Amino acid sequence: MRSLHLIVFIIIISLLVKASKSDDGFCSAPSPSIDEKTKPIYWKVTNPTLSPSHLQDLPGYTRSVYKRDHALITPESHVYSPLPDWTNTLGAYLITPAMGSHFVMYFAKMKGMSSSGLPPKDIERLVFVVEGAVTLTNTSSSSQKLTVDSYAYLPPNFYHSLDCVESATLVVFERRYEHLGSHTTELIVGSTDKQPLLETPGEVFELRKLLPVSLAYDLNIHVTTLFLFNESFSFFRPLKFNYCCFCHMQIMDFQPGEFLNVKEVHYNQHGLLLLEGQGIYRLGDNWYPVQAGDVIWMAPFVLQWYAALGKTRSRYLLYKDVNRNPL
Repeated sequence: MRSLHLIVFIIIISLLVKASKSDDGFCSAPSPSIDEKTKPIYWKVTNPTLSPSHLQDLPGYTRSVYKRDHALITPESHVYSPLPDWTNTLGAYLITPAMGSHFVMYFAKMKGMSSSGLPPKDIERLVFVVEGAVTLTNTSSSSQKLTVDSYAYLPPNFYHSLDCVESATLVVFERRYEHLGSHTTELIVGSTDKQPLLETPGEVFELRKLLPVSLAYDLNIHVTTLFLFNESFSFFRPLKFNYCCFCHMQIMDFQPGEFLNVKEVHYNQHGLLLLEGQGIYRLGDNWYPVQAGDVIWMAPFVLQWYAALGKTRSRYLLYKDVNRNPL
């Protein structure tokens, strides 16, 4: 009997050791595999891996949160449906005026032989490719291919079509354009790696802006990994501003262990998509673990701060409204 107990004890110990060494062990943090390193950039946006395997199928489990001044929308909460005027495309609205924003942000999953629709009148649009490729065509019949990490700014009332032969995933920002005198915007097509690094006094992250900062543009997008954009549809609450450059789109990069020096509190709104990495985001008095694929809405004056964790860089795409008198 004693020997039988010993055998059972040895079997249990061996199973526990095996579990602790596996990627599914509760105490283990999976390290990037060789296969993972060969996957396309931003692949975790559509293949999130933060949720522990033993919680993925737990009924009712989600990391998504919606509050008065911020929201965290995680992939398990996305609800897709056909996008109006788009063909063979499903969309998931992530940020809309229903939560208090003055812009719209959504994912567009384009299937084979699909195409985009046009936004409503006076709505400007910015698209950023996170998976696959699309072809942008305009009234001059010229076409440009947009691949992962490419983006296009489409001025209000600008005829265009985004066509997909196989499949692609886009993140789309739209808002109602605020005209200013004779200033006008133009079609802009670019890619993140072609944008110069900007100085960030007092900070350690890397910052790239995707759009010009001139008065004609009321939005911009940053990659630090940080991304911003404009107001959208006709049902938006009207806001009055005196200047035309209203928002920034930017990309922000953080190496592991880096964090924002400033604990920001300001009048600007944000729409953020985490493209790579993972970390901790503070919003007000709440602290949220976040990873690639997560979307965050930040209302005016909500306290915000980010720290990068893990073993790889964090990168996010950020929308921010700027250059407007908030009266």
